[in-house]
Amino acid sequence: MKGKVYLIGAGPGDVGLLTVKGFNCLKKADVVIYDFHLNTHLLNYIKKDTELIYAGKRGGYHEMSQQQINKLIIEKAKEGKIVCRLKGGDPFVFGRGGEEAEALAEEGIEFEIIPGVSSAISVPAYAGIPLTHRNYSSSFVVVPGSEATSKKCKINWKALSNMKGTIVFLMAVKKIQDVSKRLIQEGKDPTTPVAVIRWGSRAEQKTVVSTLKDIIDIIKDINIKPPAVVVIGDVVRLREKLKWYEKKPLFGQRILVTRDTLEGFDKLEELGAEVFLFPTIKIAPPDNWDELDYCISHINSYDWIVFSSANGVRFFFKRFFYLGRDIRELVGIKLCAIGPKTSAELRKFGLKVDLVPKVFRAEGLLEAFGSKEKLKGIKILMPTTENARKIFPNMVKSCGGIIDLPLTYKTLKPEVSGKRIKHILKEGKITIATFTSGKAFINFYDILSDKVVNLLKNVTISALGPVTAKIIEKKGFKVDIIPKEATIEAMVDAIVNYLLK
Repeated sequence: MKGKVYLIGAGPGDVGLLTVKGFNCLKKADVVIYDFHLNTHLLNYIKKDTELIYAGKRGGYHEMSQQQINKLIIEKAKEGKIVCRLKGGDPFVFGRGGEEAEALAEEGIEFEIIPGVSSAISVPAYAGIPLTHRNYSSSFVVVPGSEATSKKCKINWKALSNMKGTIVFLMAVKKIQDVSKRLIQEGKDPTTPVAVIRWGSRAEQKTVVSTLKDIIDIIKDINIKPPAVVVIGDVVRLREKLKWYEKKPLFGQRILVTRDTLEGFDKLEELGAEVFLFPTIKIAPPDNWDELDYCISHINSYDWIVFSSANGVRFFFKRFFYLGRDIRELVGIKLCAIGPKTSAELRKFGLKVDLVPKVFRAEGLLEAFGSKEKLKGIKILMPTTENARKIFPNMVKSCGGIIDLPLTYKTLKPEVSGKRIKHILKEGKITIATFTSGKAFINFYDILSDKVVNLLKNVTISALGPVTAKIIEKKGFKVDIIPKEATIEAMVDAIVNYLLK
């Protein structure tokens, strides 16, 4: 059986610019063959058992030749696999996607092209430079700068120099001297505005503006290297008025989130930060349901059900309904939720929450229930996970109450490689690391092994509450940001306030 190949454009770097169709294809891929010029954060969205193959080109070094890449795609497809060839920008704009599609067509392998947002148009947009504008330019041309000094160069320099529109050069930074010199020789005004944009749409975006005759010295002085897009033309004059991305308050910040979802942290992206997801906890069912099933079968014997997390709510009710129980069986039982997220999860089932502690941890739970006398003779069901804190259960028992703690879900360390996150930390590209639980930090520590101490030493650390902070500090790290409330929203606000100071 022959598989299928998707040639997917990943856009310039901002993960939000990947198309919905490209995202959906990635989620079902058996094999992903990816390039250097894309945000590897995209790889967090693929299936955990997907085979990842790096085939990038950087600084003139090719991990694989184009022929080897073509052969690899064909081999994987002939194994009956769904193959995603993930390319930066658009696969048909200097991405050699046409050559790969040709090779697949010759082998009779089914394929689809999923267009991407080309860096030729998106990177200037992120720098506040429109390629066309009624008062400045009615056309633009995209040119490969890599051909500037090639003997087989097919660039019509005379025509380029004479055109009134915008010229966009891709892969031209190393050839900028030849490009500038040739355009001026062919009659281009030496004072024509030029912008060089490195790592467009990413946290590292850097934009340099000058003229055709002076740009060479400027980018040498500040050591601008690939990848970068060069824009030549009067539209560059609009940058100061139209630049928007670099004006965002958190522009330039890359924040590590050790969860598998952006939910709650999206405000950081709205303010200009780049959020890098690296989940360190995997939620799974318990090894067996015996404890929980017994408690559910005696559900009408409880006075209270205390839920300490949204995961606890989800797993409890999934099992509750699986066993054929009816929500009306909870009549007369009071519900307590630790934190607004847990409370919101209960409301999804149409349930009213009777008690939400002011402090979202065990100590707050004790205070919420009031005096010790109120716990005497009370029977509580508290769905839990392994190694959960026993402060509240122990207090209930010491006061003469009864509390059952059935294992409802478990937290595991995901089978992930720390190679990418180690590389990013080593290059100093993470400014803040967030940990929403002690387990999230311990798993992160284990994944990075002995490298973690050096890699985190220059990173600002944020912990969701003092309990998590203590676990981090025991490993020798300083926690800089602790929100007043143990919620994601409060954590995000604390991070924003910290950065804006």
